[in-house]
Amino acid sequence: MSDAAPLLRVDGLKVHFPSGGLFAGSSVRAVDGVSFSLEAGRTLGLVGESGCGKSTTGYAVLQLLRPTAGFVRFQGVDLTELNARDLRPYRRRMQIIFQDAAASLNPRMPVGDLIAEALDIHRLYKGRGRNPRIRQLLDLVGIASHFAERYPHELSGGQAQRIAICRALAVEPALIVCDEPVSALDVSIQAQIINLLQELQRELGLAYIFISHDLSVVRHVSNEVAVMYLGKIVEMAGRKEIFERAAHPYSRALLSAVPIPDPDIEQSRERLILSGDLPSPANPPRDAGFAPAARLRLRPAQRRSLQRSSFRRRIGPRASALARRREPREPMLAQRCDLAPLAFGRNEGTTRRYNAAGNPAARPASAGSFRDIAGYKPRPHALRAPPGPSRSRRR
Repeated sequence: MSDAAPLLRVDGLKVHFPSGGLFAGSSVRAVDGVSFSLEAGRTLGLVGESGCGKSTTGYAVLQLLRPTAGFVRFQGVDLTELNARDLRPYRRRMQIIFQDAAASLNPRMPVGDLIAEALDIHRLYKGRGRNPRIRQLLDLVGIASHFAERYPHELSGGQAQRIAICRALAVEPALIVCDEPVSALDVSIQAQIINLLQELQRELGLAYIFISHDLSVVRHVSNEVAVMYLGKIVEMAGRKEIFERAAHPYSRALLSAVPIPDPDIEQSRERLILSGDLPSPANPPRDAGFAPAARLRLRPAQRRSLQRSSFRRRIGPRASALARRREPREPMLAQRCDLAPLAFGRNEGTTRRYNAAGNPAARPASAGSFRDIAGYKPRPHALRAPPGPSRSRRR
């Protein structure tokens, strides 16, 4: 990374929502201590399962949700200390592309007015320069100028997404939060939108926070990737380092879930499986946040490192020595827990199981069997013989 000050720096960002009813007095920790930085012209990918806090992080960066704690410094200014009036000039420099493009467009307004709305709010391109600017923006995203007279219900999914991108570009931003911009599109349209975003980034020097479940898309567009789990960033590193040498077990499990379009490789590759209940953000665990979902046999230093917001490293001058030090890896051995008889293992053709002592057990007769785990007792119906043929077949 360069020595220049980053465009965006987030330090200790927290977003907690008060809960009511039976859980009155507690709070849901949607985002709990997220830190990262982003330079102009770069893309940070945010990945993780649903409910881990990816979109909430994006909204808090844009101040659409006010953070509970932490700092969001954009172009050197802490946005958390500004009121609504002082935030308006910075909102022009930060925009968002929502996941559901059709729902983000007003159905009663034609496309031209939807684009011009942002220009009117920020008092840009008044008078005769207004319509030429709208045509220029439509041409920039590959939409014909006559689409300015159409309404949102007359657009296809890809066209609606291009209009959403056009609205975000209308006020000449420096940072765009892409909240799953291609998840609702088919594969061919996804490729068009991704290529468009990358082309715009090269031409305009945009910075993206790219939120997605599709790890293949994140690998294609991102310079750096942050893996989120239960409101925290558990691992952050460069794209190549994450996808080829992921260190955190949760990151490795996410990557192993991506299917490979080669049947031979897909059957022979190792698949990491995590079982057990996901902890509630309203009552997060006190130890490493990942432990209840997969009880791993780790050294004390490794277990303490899971409690940090970044397992691999943190962007910025305050990166800890533990995060920078590359420790030798140990095999991740499963340990029995109360949530499931098997917490961490592998399936498919190369299934390997571990017993309660942490030693590899013999391969079971069928993949997915738990009979090799100490203390396993099959249910009564599992010991019954299969039912015989019916009377009609005997006759």
